[in-house]
Amino acid sequence: MSHPLLPAVVDLVRQAGAAILPYWRSDLAVTEKADASPVTAADLAAHQVLAVGLAALDPTIPVLSEEAADIPLSERAGWQRWWLVDPLDGTKEFIAGSEEFTVNVALVEDGRVVFGVVGMPVTGRCYFGGAGLGAWRAEARGEAQAISVRIAPDEAFTLVASKRHSSPAQERLLAGLGERFGDLQLANIGSSLKFCLLAEGAADCYPRLAPTSQWDTAAAQGVLEGAGGEVLDLAGEPLAYEAREGFLNPSFLALPVAAEWRAELIQLARALD
Repeated sequence: MSHPLLPAVVDLVRQAGAAILPYWRSDLAVTEKADASPVTAADLAAHQVLAVGLAALDPTIPVLSEEAADIPLSERAGWQRWWLVDPLDGTKEFIAGSEEFTVNVALVEDGRVVFGVVGMPVTGRCYFGGAGLGAWRAEARGEAQAISVRIAPDEAFTLVASKRHSSPAQERLLAGLGERFGDLQLANIGSSLKFCLLAEGAADCYPRLAPTSQWDTAAAQGVLEGAGGEVLDLAGEPLAYEAREGFLNPSFLALPVAAEWRAELIQLARALD
């Protein structure tokens, strides 16, 4: 861990996870935001931990959180560095009682992810890393272990898919990949853990041709980039986080940088979008 702020952010993500756990599998009130996405007291408790903790780390770095995103573009456009935060990614999984929800924190500079931290509150596992820094997985107790993408499939080509979100274009992409690689193995998992499966070498590709928001992806993109992966839009350019009016990402492909089938995947996805 060569970035001076990274260890402290890992600790903060664990603290935010601890703030969430009392609400997990409890009789929890759920309210609906303007975009129809759910929010709970657990989201807000984790947000409070992170907002206060990140401000204490460096008060010059502003925080953009899913639970406090009503900051005008005129203000955000002047930011050079900022924290991009999802206090509870996978709220629907959380409400359903699944363990597949995460706490996501990324440091963004000039629209690129410097590093990201993804914590799993139930298990205590934490993923963290960034381009040029490396990537690691740490359990609740024990030393952090370095992780890296796999360049070629072990047996079947494994695609990571969302449990809850797909699109006709994405289904056609999967069909095209099946023609190229034969029978595909699908790994269905919630939240930002989809990127982490790639980062630890347990899957080969995560295509997303359905909506996501910037705070859904930035932290896990940092982990994946540290592990030798990349996240590209369908033009083949790195997924970026420059300030803009809305927070929705374009369609993207997450994959190993050195994959020999990289160009084929981009061409196939571009034709389907």
